[in-house]
Amino acid sequence: MEKQIINTTNAPAPIGPYNQSVKAGNTLFVSGQIALDPVSGELIKSGIVDETHQVMKNLQAILTEAGMGFHDVVKTTIFLTDMKTFPQVNEVYGSYFTSDYPARETVQVAGLPKGVDVEISVIAVK
Repeated sequence: MEKQIINTTNAPAPIGPYNQSVKAGNTLFVSGQIALDPVSGELIKSGIVDETHQVMKNLQAILTEAGMGFHDVVKTTIFLTDMKTFPQVNEVYGSYFTSDYPARETVQVAGLPKGVDVEISVIAVK
């Protein structure tokens, strides 16, 4: 099976030895996204709601570059540094899906890159 690397300037450049996403067959594996503004390169740290919106916009940009959308997402993983923020993150996250929600797990972790509070990765199938 051939794999295709898919990156876009509309989402933050990787900050390590990885790509924004890899397409294998009809499946797209999107690396975890954090609240980095792709234009300014600055972290969005004005609260969990704003952070989550930026994460979702970054995911959307990568999905769009791959010719996909949130309706193609079949699996997500949400990493939080504080499970108390889950209701706010869940509300923002849910606003990006219209129906047929993907499978998901949400876990609390001790830390995330650059000290952010939320990171989300997705798998999509076209």
